[in-house]
Amino acid sequence: MPRLLSRSEVSTRLKSLKGWKHDGAFIVKTFEFPTFMKGIAFIRKVAVVAEREEHHPDIHVRYTTVTLSVQTHSEGGVTEWDLELAAAVEKMLKGKEDIRVRRR
Repeated sequence: MPRLLSRSEVSTRLKSLKGWKHDGAFIVKTFEFPTFMKGIAFIRKVAVVAEREEHHPDIHVRYTTVTLSVQTHSEGGVTEWDLELAAAVEKMLKGKEDIRVRRR
């Protein structure tokens, strides 16, 4: 299992992940979409990435906003796996979803 990262480590790593914030035991990002269905389409794409990575975010939908909250549940906080999942989501948004960032 991966080790929990310190607040300092998380803060440093989040600098390269635009819009992601450290919120307690999670890293979090809220995405806004022009329509509800575009948000749902995004969730479907995130689900593919999460399943491939074998690491799943908490997903909250509120009309045209989707919030992803990520932590390594077994560790109770943020680990390397969470940052790698966030990076995979960002790559997916840039059309590079075929890139696998972590191997277990």
